[in-house]
Amino acid sequence: MRNRDYCHSILTEYTKSESLLKHAYAVETCVKAYAEKYNQDVNYWSCVALLHDFDYEMFPTAEGHPYKGSEILKERGFDENFRNTIMSHADYTNIPRESLLAKVLFACDELAGFITAVAYVRPSRTIDEVEVKSVIKKMKDKAFARAVNREDIIKGAAELGIPLEELIQFCIDSMKKNKILLGL
Repeated sequence: MRNRDYCHSILTEYTKSESLLKHAYAVETCVKAYAEKYNQDVNYWSCVALLHDFDYEMFPTAEGHPYKGSEILKERGFDENFRNTIMSHADYTNIPRESLLAKVLFACDELAGFITAVAYVRPSRTIDEVEVKSVIKKMKDKAFARAVNREDIIKGAAELGIPLEELIQFCIDSMKKNKILLGL
């Protein structure tokens, strides 16, 4: 039941926006790469990442997302651990990030979106030109990609216990491998 095709069908049932779909794929790409690095269940990690924001387009408020999504997933038979991992990516739910997967999802979520934004302002509009130093520089520009929470990016690296630069490089490298699907 929790295979990528099934989870992808849920994602596309609730998400029609191309940019939100690409965000789901970008986060999935980074999380999946971490699953491979840490010898974890790649399918499970991919499915969690793919569905982390599936309800956002329909329920974009803090009262709706990710609470409504958790209810929908419960109705579809997803277990509490799966749902709580998704819930924990939003600090305001007060669900602690105790598992490695929860920490990786949180660390990759905002960062994947930010890296995408950085790629879009490069002359070639591709991820091939994105470097760690350019991401760090853009993080200091509060007007750039203003909706992205920089504190969450920094906190994500800290929760994983790795330097911010290492997290950024890992996500850039992961996204480069999937740049066609990501539109980068």
